[in-house]
Amino acid sequence: MLMPKLYVLATPIGNLEDISQRALRILREVDFIVAEDTRVTKKLLFHFQIEKPLVSYHHHSSQKEVERLLNLLKEGKVVALVTDAGTPGISDPGGRLVAEVLKRSGENVQVIPIPGPNAAVTALSISSFPADKFLFLGFSPHKKGRKTFFQKVADSEYTVVFYESPHRIIKTLKEMSEHEELKNRQLVVARELTKKFETIYRGTASEILSEAGKELSKGELAIVVNTVIG
Repeated sequence: MLMPKLYVLATPIGNLEDISQRALRILREVDFIVAEDTRVTKKLLFHFQIEKPLVSYHHHSSQKEVERLLNLLKEGKVVALVTDAGTPGISDPGGRLVAEVLKRSGENVQVIPIPGPNAAVTALSISSFPADKFLFLGFSPHKKGRKTFFQKVADSEYTVVFYESPHRIIKTLKEMSEHEELKNRQLVVARELTKKFETIYRGTASEILSEAGKELSKGELAIVVNTVIG
């Protein structure tokens, strides 16, 4: 029996043209696709005329569901792990599944990365801020820990990248504009990257709030914070 494979496969963060030829080939060849939200992945597969069995895996998946996925690999199946958008394991539950596979199966399963889009790196690439080293902080906390989070951003000696939801972006920029060490920092706020209404805002937190206002509350966002003031 051939060694089972788990492909950790990046998908577009918006524009479907960003998917690689290799990723499409793998999606057509695998036995199963493990998806964060099968409804989202079905749309991607339909666009490229790919039909494959889908298995759900998300933050609330039970241990029983995890065992089902592990059993597919034990049976020698070839599986692709995808997230709703971007690279699995980056601020999504895919990383936990990879860890479980390696813990339980070790060298008996090949874990193979299929690289592709990532919103944090995409935003960083157009920021003009130093990017030889950077700190990625995922999503800001919903409620508890926000003060500590923003102090960590302020204290970083490297450019910082983090994600924000449209529901909290106004609150986040207000908090940053009132933070003594962050209020004068230059930011890049990237909204709806690669999509039809992609918009890039540059300036301090207060300047971006004045410029964009409620427009910021439409779509997912990546925020890049410069370490240099001014």
